[in-house]
Amino acid sequence: MGRSEPARRADTFMPIKLPLRDRAALPRVVIDLEKVRHANCGLGRFCRYLAEGILSASGRGIEPVLFLPPRGDMSRPTVRHFHDGAVEHIDVSPWRKETFARFLRPLVRPFRADGGYDLWHVTSQSSKYLPLDPSVPVVLTIHDLNFLHDERHRSRPAAVRRKLAAVQAKVDRAAAVVTISRFVADDVRQWLELRGKPLHVVPNGLPPAAVASPGRPSFLTPGPFLLTVGAALPHKNCHVLLEMIARTNDLRLVIAGRKATPYGVFLEDEVARLGLGDRVLMPGEVSDGDRQWLYEHCDAFLFPSLTEGFGFPVLEAMQCGRPVFAARRTSLPEVAGDRAGWWDTFEPDAMLRVVREGLESSRSTPGFAAAQVAHAATYTWERAAARYLDVYDEVLERKAA
Repeated sequence: MGRSEPARRADTFMPIKLPLRDRAALPRVVIDLEKVRHANCGLGRFCRYLAEGILSASGRGIEPVLFLPPRGDMSRPTVRHFHDGAVEHIDVSPWRKETFARFLRPLVRPFRADGGYDLWHVTSQSSKYLPLDPSVPVVLTIHDLNFLHDERHRSRPAAVRRKLAAVQAKVDRAAAVVTISRFVADDVRQWLELRGKPLHVVPNGLPPAAVASPGRPSFLTPGPFLLTVGAALPHKNCHVLLEMIARTNDLRLVIAGRKATPYGVFLEDEVARLGLGDRVLMPGEVSDGDRQWLYEHCDAFLFPSLTEGFGFPVLEAMQCGRPVFAARRTSLPEVAGDRAGWWDTFEPDAMLRVVREGLESSRSTPGFAAAQVAHAATYTWERAAARYLDVYDEVLERKAA
């Protein structure tokens, strides 16, 4: 069943209150938003903006039921955002975790244990929650199988098998599977057994840009700089940027993101070892406004990540018209298309050559920034929400047949 895209922007969050008689006639679809408590992580943002897109969709054809962190988490703005009473919700609680639910399920099998819900959307392959009622169909979103492409896991085949088995169990429970990129869909087909279940690709959307801070962040002295964004984790591969910067006398780099990790300590040690303390800045986590200011004012955005299910930061930089340079790995070529410069090797001189040539090209190409912005604008949460509603429709139609 097709539908037109909703006209309202996904960031407006204006849920539609339906009369009770109309609500009773609509299928009740539970959407797992447990991760909205982590507002700044990828899964938290996915849950927030998908839910807003669905709630804002005109003629959506379902009655959403939001599976939310309990009111005890109301101090978190993103959780409070959805607890306004306009939409039915269920509180996340420990007894609903699958570790407990699998023992409860046989006891409640004779009853409609989940309140008569018609469909349950498990919004991540890492979710710990499934419907108690085994007759409720599940839509499963798989964001990545990055452990298949992680050097640390390749040396631990038993760990890879355990992770695959955990995802396979959710695929077995699902009526339909969704991935956020074609790359992840190919991984699913290669490594998991779908057994005839439909597999859909629904790219993530990009929310409107944050409002930038009014001035340069206090940690950044005047002058041009390059930028990368993300938590200090090994798969982000930021140490290769340090070796590249060390080949120059003029380039500065800001690494913005959580740095209180073992890899963050390693990066700081490498900065000191290479004598880059005055040219590589690691401010840690920054505010939304400061991060936006960095995006808007950097000379270029660098993203050497080895494994990405999607790659939000690449699009966030393009949304600001900035040149982007990234590793030609996993989903990044699919998301960035021909709007990025690509590293096929992490040899420092080769990386530097790509950046120098790409910067020169971006400065001499008319309309470069506008083309970056236009590419980023093709990813919207309105479109993503409309596609998910179509997937819900298909599953519900098969259930009714």
